[in-house]
Amino acid sequence: MPTIYHDFTIRVSKEKVFETISLPDGLNNWWTLRCSGKPALHEAYNFYFGEEYNWFAEVSNCVPNDEIEFKMTQAMPEWMPTRFGFKLSEVKPNVTYVQFYHENWSEISQEFRIASYCWANLLRQMKQYLEEGIITPFEQRN
Repeated sequence: MPTIYHDFTIRVSKEKVFETISLPDGLNNWWTLRCSGKPALHEAYNFYFGEEYNWFAEVSNCVPNDEIEFKMTQAMPEWMPTRFGFKLSEVKPNVTYVQFYHENWSEISQEFRIASYCWANLLRQMKQYLEEGIITPFEQRN
């Protein structure tokens, strides 16, 4: 099954990156319009991007400050039953290596290609948020 991968470094602590990828307030600053959930195994998350895109996931793996994975439980058909997650490692103090993946796609479809492009842009915006404090308004994210 096809998988999207993006690896990069961020010049902040692993703990700060983990907060940004796992806590609703952090996710709202670079990805979601509104989010709810807590970073613990089997907890439910609501990723809200508007009425048409009101998605849900379950935490399928969580090691605080090291990794988190979400299994989609309600989303557009192409995203079912994909999983996405982050693995973090400290390169040196306040430099975190991020390994992002989005797996279990049924095929390399148009939606897979769009998602790969969008993840690259969103992860860049997350990096800008963490390193420079820049929050891209939700309407300008893609």
